[in-house]
Amino acid sequence: MLRSSERSEKHWVRHWVLRPVVTTVAVLYFLIDAVVFGVIRPFAAWVGSWPVFARVARWVAGLGPYPTLVLFLVPLVVLEPAKPLGLYLMGTGHALEGVVVIGTAEVLKITLVERLFHMSRDKLLTIPAFAWGYVRVVRWLDWLKALPAWQAVLRAWRRVAEAARSLTRAVRGWAWRFAKKG
Repeated sequence: MLRSSERSEKHWVRHWVLRPVVTTVAVLYFLIDAVVFGVIRPFAAWVGSWPVFARVARWVAGLGPYPTLVLFLVPLVVLEPAKPLGLYLMGTGHALEGVVVIGTAEVLKITLVERLFHMSRDKLLTIPAFAWGYVRVVRWLDWLKALPAWQAVLRAWRRVAEAARSLTRAVRGWAWRFAKKG
C-alpha cells in the first residue's frame, strides 16, 4: 500500500512533469499531421478519385468488420513510424530526405488509411474495442484542440494561410498586369 507522501509524489510527477511533456509531444505530432494534411489533401483527393479506388471501395464494402480492421491497421502500423524516422533524418542533417520520408508517408497514409476509415467507419465501430478506443481518441483530440496552446497555433496558422492567399492574389495580379503589358 502506498503512503500518502508516495501518492502525492507520484501525482506531482504525473501532473507537473509528465503531462506537459506528453501534451507538448502530442501537440507537435498532431500539428505536423495537420500541416502536412492541409498541404496534401488536394493531391490525396485527386488520387482518391481514380477509378481503382472505386473498385477498392466495393471490395472493402464486402469485407466483414475484422478483416476491414486488419486492412485499416496494416498501412497505419507501417506508415506511422515514418514520421519519427523523418524527424530523426532532419535532426541529423538530412533535411531533404526527412521531408521526403514524412511527405511520402503522409500522402500514402492520407490516401489509404483516411479513405479506408471513411469508407468503413460504421463497420469498424461495430467492433467493441475499436469503438471504445475511437471514443477515447476523439475525446482526447477534442481536449487537445481546446488547449490554449493549440488555439494559439491555430490562430497563427490561419494568419499565415491568409497572408499566403493575399500574396498569391497579389502575384497573380502582378503577373496578369505584366502579361497584359507585354
